[in-house]
Amino acid sequence: MTAQTYRNPVLNADWSDPDVIRVGDDFYLTASTFTKVPGLPILHSRDLVNWTIIGHAYTRGHDDVRPGCGVWAPSLRHHDGRFWIFWGDPDVGVCWVSAEDPRGPWTEPHVVKPGLGLIDACPLWDEDGQAYLVHGWAKSRAGVNNRLTLHRMAPDGSTVLDEGTLVIDGDLLPGYRTLEGPKLYRHDGAYWIFAPAGGVEQGWQSVFRAESIFGPYEDRIVLEQGGTDVNGPHQGGWVDTPSGEHWFMHFQDRGPYGRVVHLQPMAWGEDGWPVMGDGGEPVAEYRVPVPGGEPAAPATSDDFAGPGLGLQWSWQANPDPSWWELRDGALRLACVPGPDDLRERPSVLGQRLPGVPCTVTVTLTLAGEGRAGLAVVGDTAASVGLERTADGKLVLVCGDTEPVPVEQDGPVTLGARVGEGALVTFLAGGRDVGAPFQATQGRWVGAVLGLFAAGDGTGEAIFEAFTVDIER
Repeated sequence: MTAQTYRNPVLNADWSDPDVIRVGDDFYLTASTFTKVPGLPILHSRDLVNWTIIGHAYTRGHDDVRPGCGVWAPSLRHHDGRFWIFWGDPDVGVCWVSAEDPRGPWTEPHVVKPGLGLIDACPLWDEDGQAYLVHGWAKSRAGVNNRLTLHRMAPDGSTVLDEGTLVIDGDLLPGYRTLEGPKLYRHDGAYWIFAPAGGVEQGWQSVFRAESIFGPYEDRIVLEQGGTDVNGPHQGGWVDTPSGEHWFMHFQDRGPYGRVVHLQPMAWGEDGWPVMGDGGEPVAEYRVPVPGGEPAAPATSDDFAGPGLGLQWSWQANPDPSWWELRDGALRLACVPGPDDLRERPSVLGQRLPGVPCTVTVTLTLAGEGRAGLAVVGDTAASVGLERTADGKLVLVCGDTEPVPVEQDGPVTLGARVGEGALVTFLAGGRDVGAPFQATQGRWVGAVLGLFAAGDGTGEAIFEAFTVDIER
């Protein structure tokens, strides 16, 4: 790879269900976040390859941990001088937020169509001033899926104007299952719905075309695994560059690493249909869409120098301000009550697990009573940390191994070495501790690297210098 080429994935962590747009010379991307707080991250790039996090569009969620709920696949658009993000919450309905500046502030969420099982929503403001909204269905709430419904929508997004029309029924298409994630576009005088099918692990990307927005739609599969090692390449967004080239960003499900993001070249064929990747199969390497960009990647390490937490961090549910403080170059987490199971504890502060081998380290001082440490959390969880026993002694704890006395109350460096396949070896003082732990995905999300502090509220965990070293 050279400065003029890139290798996939371009975002090698759990940036699930990505959508991307261009405004002038700038590209913006958002992703689903389910119940993480804050949610709906906003990423920025000048070349579609090098990305940084610039903010979040959604700052509240649930007070308790609800795996798989909340913000499902979003659609990002720029219309009438504003940025808009539409998404479906399967327990609430179709929602949106908007902002003049992608860095915020964003509006409070507005529910444009309430209802159970409404997911993966996308708007279109047409050339004649009419507005439309397409969405999929979650079988777990609605009892049906594999179909896409289209509504007329008020141009200001305040409400839908009809009961909806079933425009694509996947049950009528041979081999189709789990048709979802639609993105609605207008191109070359036709209406287009880009939509994945087949499920996140083994699915494909389809495109649907019609002369009328209400159909009938023709379909074509335009991207699938083929002879590559990229399973289930689908669900993302089409974007163009200032020079007029076309590209498609999509995810690949990698289990404990979550849904990593790939970038495919795209062209409109002589028959008017899009051609993605290398003849419909994902590319491993290609030239950078906009040359000359500076190397960049979403932040991972954090020195806790403030004034706020790094934008890569999120809580498992709505945070209480009393849980945390940044002071004197350290993150201070209060040892608050809550479930012993870290998967159920709202006060776990986490970030995405990198999709390549890495070593994570953080320095911890435990002041007062409680326990705290570094964790890897998915459907299963494990951690290494410090605990103050009833007799006031400090011990190192890791999994099922016997606690080890710690001679001094001063800082202890904890770590996790994440190897191939997300096999985790925990560290303390630079030495291996406990048994290896196999990280696992969560509910629709990859595993996270987490910091936690638990107790009766009297203790405090002081974390310094959280560092993620990626193996190159």
